[in-house]
Amino acid sequence: MATRLSDIVRAIPARLRLQGSAARAMETARHRLVIAGLLFTVCFAVVSVRLVDVTLLSEAHEPRVPRVTNTAPLDLARADIVDRNGVLLATSLVTQSLYANPKVIGDPAATARRLAAILPGLDETGVRDRLASENRSFVWIRRNMTPRQQYEVNRLGVPGLFFQREERRVYPAGPLASHVVGFADLDNRGLAGIEQSFDERLKTDSDPLKLSLDVRVQHVVREEVQRSIDEFKAIGGMGVMLDVNTGETLAMVSLPDFDPNAPGLADADARFNRNTLGTYEMGSTFKMFTSAMGFDSGAVRMNDMWDASKPYAIGRFTITDFHGKHRWLSTPEVFIYSSNLGALRMALQIGVTRQREFLDRLGFLKPSPIELPEISHPLIPKPWREINSLTIAFGHGITVSPMQLVTAAAASVDGGILRAPTILARAPGERVAGERVMSAQASAQLNQLMRLNVEKGSGKSAEVPGYFVGGKTGTAEKIQRGGYKKNSRMSSFLATFPAHAPRYVLLVMVDEPQGRRETGGYATGGIVAAPAAGRIIARVAPILGVTPMVEPPPDITRPLLAAAIVR
Repeated sequence: MATRLSDIVRAIPARLRLQGSAARAMETARHRLVIAGLLFTVCFAVVSVRLVDVTLLSEAHEPRVPRVTNTAPLDLARADIVDRNGVLLATSLVTQSLYANPKVIGDPAATARRLAAILPGLDETGVRDRLASENRSFVWIRRNMTPRQQYEVNRLGVPGLFFQREERRVYPAGPLASHVVGFADLDNRGLAGIEQSFDERLKTDSDPLKLSLDVRVQHVVREEVQRSIDEFKAIGGMGVMLDVNTGETLAMVSLPDFDPNAPGLADADARFNRNTLGTYEMGSTFKMFTSAMGFDSGAVRMNDMWDASKPYAIGRFTITDFHGKHRWLSTPEVFIYSSNLGALRMALQIGVTRQREFLDRLGFLKPSPIELPEISHPLIPKPWREINSLTIAFGHGITVSPMQLVTAAAASVDGGILRAPTILARAPGERVAGERVMSAQASAQLNQLMRLNVEKGSGKSAEVPGYFVGGKTGTAEKIQRGGYKKNSRMSSFLATFPAHAPRYVLLVMVDEPQGRRETGGYATGGIVAAPAAGRIIARVAPILGVTPMVEPPPDITRPLLAAAIVR
């Protein structure tokens, strides 16, 4: 017992020593854990701060590779073309073109066969013959290939086939503005439209070329003109809208049109711009200029009366009215009933010399200055005799382009100031100089007649509530070699809005419309073109920010004008 007790007593110091060692080991472990925890916390804090800095506080540390900035323009050979709001109308895409060195091609027939299987439409026989040529070291195989086609050609692994970086001109809007924008060839040379007239500018200045067109307005005009063409089984048509304050062309549509991405597939008629290249007798729309020149010269007053009671004979010609009233007509009646006899009586009063000088001031005797290469020359009588003066008074015997007509109309309703038309966007608020071609009073009187014609005359179907449209109809037989083409006409309507302070001029013309049973077989301007103009105005006026009015402005059509109409 004593031995066991002594053994226990001797063992106590050893156990105490072991417990002391364990305590020290645990303390050391505890210190190491604290240090590790602190290090982990510091690392976590550093990572967190870095994440906040990278993702929220600074863009300078973002990865560079996937970012694309718009401050470094692509090195393209041709600048973009955009509409007035920056909508893309023409741009260039980098492509690869395939060419070959026939001297390196081992098996021309097999190579041509394998290429034809990859490239749709490739002339296998023609390619084989070119690749078999022993005296040539360069032949084109396919220009502007797709990336997939380039990949497939690369997979062939045929020595002697090479790629060259090129650009392909593309037109995202397709046919929408084809006659204005035009197109360029495979070598980036402008061949039509803006692409041609501004070819050098597009090659030397990388900034987009901004046009005055508004694609929203362009779309509406195109859609409504096409609707009239379809309804009246016409062969074509056109529409153009001008801002009278700036001369900017907001829309220019010629139908049929074409896809500038594939101009080679279009025929000559589709590529023909009826607005600037076509010249036509404008029919009764010209009576607005006869009235304006009469007011301006003092030869015509609003309360004058004109003999339209019987046909007018001159030489071997006899001039009559279409649905004439067979009586004397007041000046407003001559306009709203579109009387040829009343218009020629005015021309007699005005005189040949003053008529020619006035139309020259309006720009009818020279080509339109708009910036397009497809511009026609007007056909004017030489010599300008009295018989010419009489027929020109109601729109026959002189052919002009629709662009000339719209430009002259804009001057006639905008206080008598003629401004050159443009297809380029002007700077916001830019002051556009012009030339006075008639008195402001004559312009105001003309606006009253045009509004009255929509209220009570042949332009009723162009009325749009709240916008007080003014306008003049026109129906003219088409000219052919040796005379007029039977049963073929151009039906048109020239509109302004709002009539009390015109801001926009719109011309709609439909080529060879056919009468319908619903219209009694008629296809005149008031039946065909005026409704289309009204639909266009109803759709584009809100887009252009024209505020509708509930009450008509004062003095838009004076009571005197309405009182001058005898039913």
